[in-house]
Amino acid sequence: MDIKKILKEMISRGASDLHLKVATPPVMRINGTLIHAQYGPPSVQDMVAVAQQILTPAQREVFENTREIDFAFGVPGVARFRANFYVQRGSVAMVFRHVPVEIKTTEELGLPSVVKTLAMKPRGMVLVTGTVGSGKSTTLASIVDIINRESARHVITIEDPIEFLHRDRKSIISQREIGCDTGSYADALKHVLRQDPDVILIGEIRDAESMKIALTAADTGHLVLSTMHTIDATQTISRIISFFPPHQHQEIRFLLASTLQAVVSQRLVADADGLNRFVAAEILIATGTIREYIREPEKTVMIRQAIQEGFVQYQMQTFDQSLMQLYKEGKINLDGATHASSNPHEFALRVKGIQASSDTTWERFEKPTSDSNQEISSI
Repeated sequence: MDIKKILKEMISRGASDLHLKVATPPVMRINGTLIHAQYGPPSVQDMVAVAQQILTPAQREVFENTREIDFAFGVPGVARFRANFYVQRGSVAMVFRHVPVEIKTTEELGLPSVVKTLAMKPRGMVLVTGTVGSGKSTTLASIVDIINRESARHVITIEDPIEFLHRDRKSIISQREIGCDTGSYADALKHVLRQDPDVILIGEIRDAESMKIALTAADTGHLVLSTMHTIDATQTISRIISFFPPHQHQEIRFLLASTLQAVVSQRLVADADGLNRFVAAEILIATGTIREYIREPEKTVMIRQAIQEGFVQYQMQTFDQSLMQLYKEGKINLDGATHASSNPHEFALRVKGIQASSDTTWERFEKPTSDSNQEISSI
């Protein structure tokens, strides 16, 4: 099996992912849909040969011992990829994800303009959340690129694995990969504050230990950027608190309320033809009201309403407001918007014009201004 040829086709067809497993033809994910490529199914020997070809001796040892490995690699003349090798039903299987060499701007990604301002925050924590494949790493890379081009700061990234490669511009970027440059997230985070960072990027916050260090770093004057696998801003707050035992919840609420700057939650929605996908983004900005709602457990449920009402003054927006704007601009159809909505029934009623007469929080999204009608490039 000519893996380089298949990876080239993956890039030419604009696929985000490539799946390889024994006895099944290669499968590519194009605009969110799995499509079989016109190649014969690989054999057990084919998959072993590809693994031997791509993995370094050290990686082969890890894979043989653990039966799975995450890493990134580049193919000269083709592209850069993030890969996961694993074992299923006794044979090797692989997933490759394309990592673009060029980092897109927030405008090219179709993100709200407020995301660009978050990059210039001097301190605090900014989280990008969403499901797998929602573009979290791409958004973080864009934020780091803004910092790199527009300010002189030391950015330390801790990633598993390193995906986007940053070249020093006004800032200096130190990129550390788990398993290669450091043993674990915990090991790297224990020492990161002694490495004179201004900005700390944590590839993913997975547990209480890494979250506590992230909150502490943000509380001591650093800008902390990271991702979490949560579906919206309110769930993100709840997930952070749930990392810790009950007796620490109030302490964490106060620390989170004082350090959080913003939560950017993302979903990718395909157009009617399935040829392009657009970002629907929920934006939470840590205003005084939001901070109060984080501190008070009984008020946390009010965060979504505060986001919905906070566009004009703070440029916040809910997923459904973002989807409404994409729908009104003709980028996505009603089925796609309703399927991605947090409250499908309420969203469908609002599209039909059924709403409370006193509710003006949606006007900006139901009647897009000329600025919002400007072309937004799809992902």
